Amino acid sequence: MGLLENKVVIITGASSGIGLAAAQLFAREGARLVLNARRKEPLARAAAEIDATGRAVAVVAGDVGEADTARALVDTAVERFGGLDAALNNAGDVGVPGPLAEVDEATWRKVLDVNLTAAFLGARRQIPAMLARGGGSIIFTSSFVGHAAAFPGLGPYAAAKAGLVGLARAIAVEYGPEGVRANALLSGGVDTPMGRSVAGTPEAQALVRSLHAVKRQAEPEEIAQAALFLASDRSSFVTGSAMYADGGASICKV
Repeated sequence: MGLLENKVVIITGASSGIGLAAAQLFAREGARLVLNARRKEPLARAAAEIDATGRAVAVVAGDVGEADTARALVDTAVERFGGLDAALNNAGDVGVPGPLAEVDEATWRKVLDVNLTAAFLGARRQIPAMLARGGGSIIFTSSFVGHAAAFPGLGPYAAAKAGLVGLARAIAVEYGPEGVRANALLSGGVDTPMGRSVAGTPEAQALVRSLHAVKRQAEPEEIAQAALFLASDRSSFVTGSAMYADGGASICKV
């Protein structure tokens, strides 16, 4: 049997990048999935590919920064599949880079809403559903940015991603006795459309690769494998952690 056989899992940001790779991997490992993204067509394509393999999948398109979307995701998990065992709160956005003193309030709020507030809204709904099952695993896709390092122009993103570590730890201590685990997954640079658009030029992309001890970026599937560990029972004694899957970006100085 797969590591997630018959487990019900929510994945946000599932139409591309890490979220899509996780959806495909989790399906292969036996999970029943509720997938979310804002873009309906790519989300539908992702679900159709998984459905074609014979795995159960449902979709809820919408903005995870809105409380109604968080509610709909959990309601769908419970109504379609009988409950909720794990959630990969993965949706995120770097925002428009710029010096902090020049960041307007709308930009600040947007980046925090997508990366941090959405995670809170999701977890707030996910926790009761997991308690009803006797426990579960909540995963936040964070970053080494904001925890081990910072970069000029990414102040809101760093603050939001650092906040996810604190959120995971708060959940871990509050709900650990009842079987709910929470962890932050700190990725390095990942070769995704969003990552390439942020880096921009080939020269900038080469610089990003050089910041990692392994001198390359991750493939989305590599981060998905780390998320699989945290979602599965193999990480049953792992909670409240800031777990690096960053190719050594947090320790590389040359």
